Amino acid sequence: MSVTVRIPTILRAYVSDQSTVEVEPNPETLQGVLDALEAMAPGILQRVISDTGELRRFVNVYVNDDDVRFLDGLNTPTAAGVTVSIVPAVAGG
Repeated sequence: MSVTVRIPTILRAYVSDQSTVEVEPNPETLQGVLDALEAMAPGILQRVISDTGELRRFVNVYVNDDDVRFLDGLNTPTAAGVTVSIVPAVAGG
């Protein structure tokens, strides 16, 4: 069961400058996807998940087009073929 993960520019150094990677999550949840991503690219998880185990405040994560903060967070199901997008928030003026 493969899930595509879209990697933002700021995190591409962890994945050999790739814009997308394929992972095999176990379990089939967002947490499983992130754990599989960390196994492939050590250190990337700390940029997405805080020390308390929650999504970082200024990082948005989507399963297909749905913001996981409005779903089940890290427990959001990730069926085969979905796309997970990691999107850092942009601020400034």
